[in-house]
Order: sequence, then structure tokens, then C-alpha cells
Amino acid sequence: MSRRLLTTLTAGTFAVLVLLGFAAPASAAVTPAQKLSVLSSWTQTSASSYNSWNSARTNQGAWAEYAFNWSTDYCSSSPDNPLGFNFELSCYRHDFGYRNYKEMGQFDPNKSRLDSAFYEDLQRSCATYNVFVRPACYSLAWTYYQAVRIFGSVVVAQADLDKAAKLKADGERRAAAAGVSLR
Repeated sequence: MSRRLLTTLTAGTFAVLVLLGFAAPASAAVTPAQKLSVLSSWTQTSASSYNSWNSARTNQGAWAEYAFNWSTDYCSSSPDNPLGFNFELSCYRHDFGYRNYKEMGQFDPNKSRLDSAFYEDLQRSCATYNVFVRPACYSLAWTYYQAVRIFGSVVVAQADLDKAAKLKADGERRAAAAGVSLR
């Protein structure tokens, strides 16, 4: 068989395999528009957006060609788990949005939505806690949200933590008086 015929047959066979789904051509580089589309889908206020982002976070290798910045300092200089409420992943996703939109030069038009998504994530986290201590969590969520909305970073004053600690202690007392276990 001639080299030309073999090359033609090989190329034709490859094309048929691609059409049938048995092989894939080399992927083209991710465009900025594609990256922004995925970034947008992972930084909306909905739980499904959060879940998609979190799934990608746990499988970053699958998204390597997008060159996302996955670095985080969690809740910056504020506690990641204030009074035992877990805010780590909410802060992580917020960092993800801020860092990637800044790298793409698209931060300013998206900041408000990123901050709102952060607040929604915090509220969803708070909703998992017992009704007696939930007000303390919501109080902290509001404080963390206001900090990023106004300052662009989570900086929480001790007075805010003390206020939430009092709310939590009051809730724990009410739960004990009602004979409800918080565990």
C-alpha cells in the first residue's frame, strides 16, 4: 500500500471514529469567552451554581485547561469557623470568584453578584444548624457579607463576634430549657 493511501485511510478512519465517539481530536485552547462562561456559571447565587463549583473544586484536574486560580486564604483575617459555624467553603468560593474575575479584568461588573453569592452560600450553611443557634449564624453571615460588600475583604470586629456569641448562648439556653439537643 502506498504511503499516501495509508495516510488517507488512517485520516478517514480517525474521522469516522471521532464521529462515532471513539476518539477525540486534540482540544483547542480555551477561549476567554469560554472561561468567562464557566466562571459565570460557578459564581451565581443559586445552590446549583455552588454545587457545580464545588464539584469542580474537588476535581480540578478536569478543568486544568481553563487555568483557573484555585488559591484561597478562606475568610482572610476573620475566623473560618466563627463560633463553630463552618464558613470555609463559602469563603473559598468567594475567593475563587474574586481572583478569577480580577485576572480576567472583569471584576468590577461582577463584584456585587460575587458578594451576593457569598451571602447566599453563608445563609445555606447557616440553615444546616439547629434553629436555636441559627440566629447567631445568620448574624455572622450578615456581618461577613457587609464586610466584603463594603471593604472587599472579610474583616470582622470582635464586637460582632461577641454579639453572635451572645445570640448563640441564648439559643443554647432556650434549647436546653426546651429539652432539645443541639448535637
